[in-house]
Amino acid sequence: MLISVLGVLGVVTLLVTAFGSSGSSGTPTPLAVEPVASADAAAVRPRPQVLAVIGNLRLQLPVAAASLTAIGFHGANDGSLSLQPVGRQANAGLLERLWRRIAGSSRESPRWYQLEGGPAGTNVLDVGTPPGTDVYAPVKGSVIAVSDLVVGGKRVGSRVDLRPSESPSVMVSVMNVRPDPSIAVGTPVLAASSKLGTAVDVAAVEEQALAAHASDEGNNVSVSVYPSPGSLP
Repeated sequence: MLISVLGVLGVVTLLVTAFGSSGSSGTPTPLAVEPVASADAAAVRPRPQVLAVIGNLRLQLPVAAASLTAIGFHGANDGSLSLQPVGRQANAGLLERLWRRIAGSSRESPRWYQLEGGPAGTNVLDVGTPPGTDVYAPVKGSVIAVSDLVVGGKRVGSRVDLRPSESPSVMVSVMNVRPDPSIAVGTPVLAASSKLGTAVDVAAVEEQALAAHASDEGNNVSVSVYPSPGSLP
């Protein structure tokens, strides 16, 4: 009887320790923001930071950490491949958070959100950032296409498709971008170093799921991976 009581008290203590202070902590910061030399954080190159992986392909942070508002993932039915997020899900369920606290976690950062309002899954990576922020290539490779992005019948920036050097059998699509004049088919790019363009105000024409966790109405740069050009919508 005494052992049973002690066992119950142990579980209660563990739950209180794991979650007692999480309810009042507010929205967590996705990445640690480091000081930048320039006053214009939107024009600073991102430091290397992997946000998601698929096979041997690693998708890096395409904007400066100081301009990052949140990281989200959601599903899609357009033929894009499922991504494996790196870091910790900030809005994970109770049981998952309890298991993570008991077992320990190898990666606490970056923190990301599973977005609601669409298909389940992690096919699309949304990197929250204000309009006008410089956007850089998330992979090393070359540009294979630049096309208009139409949302709700309105042109909202462009979509830049990249052929990654690490995995040439797939294509990485970066959306919600106003392309830089230097970007054209065949242009070589380096991850977190080559500028693709600037982020557009996509929230002005379509409500963004990331708005539930980020400022600037959830404006974001969206990244997806497709198996081949034939799978493009």
